[in-house]
Amino acid sequence: MYEPRSKDIILGKIREALAKPAPFVPSTPNFTAPIHPEFIDDLSITFATNFVKNLGTFIYCESEEDFYDQLFLYKKEKAVNYLFVWEQDLKEKLHAAGIVFNDDETNFLKQANAGLTTCEALIARTGSILVSGASESGRRLSIYPEKHIVVAYASQLQADIKDGLALVQEKYGADFPSMLSLVSGPSRTADIEKTLVMGAHGPKELILFLIDDTFQ
Repeated sequence: MYEPRSKDIILGKIREALAKPAPFVPSTPNFTAPIHPEFIDDLSITFATNFVKNLGTFIYCESEEDFYDQLFLYKKEKAVNYLFVWEQDLKEKLHAAGIVFNDDETNFLKQANAGLTTCEALIARTGSILVSGASESGRRLSIYPEKHIVVAYASQLQADIKDGLALVQEKYGADFPSMLSLVSGPSRTADIEKTLVMGAHGPKELILFLIDDTFQ
């Protein structure tokens, strides 16, 4: 079974956070308290903890080279035979690393096991990934395949949604993307008889490879 290598301190704190009981909520709310509590851990710990709670698969990578190694192993162990990648910069890097992928839309609807995209930002408060339609991946690559694989950098971590939106505004200016989406875990619904179904309206799995570029 595939066991991705990970940073012990990050995954250790994630396990501790998930094991803690839910905080006590008083019957009478305190209206003087801030809406959002202060961050106790650094943004990477907060994001990873919330991301895992959202049923996402979190894979820590010490460097870009580590990402290529772990992506190769992930594809092999999870039998991802058709990985679609449409972003030019990402394609060039994966080609140089010897990672096999599909770089156009040929047989996309029939064969797409997984789509690999970048993202605009990572939102620590909600454990969400902010994606936009401005990238070369467009809208379909993050929605149609059963597995949505995202590669991101620790430097893309933002505390709250407003911070992520500010980052997008700074990046695109007047050419603000026509579509922004917060992806919080794999697609799910319980509309039918309150039975949770994964992948009803999108990917069944959300996998994040987080490259730590803070020490490079």
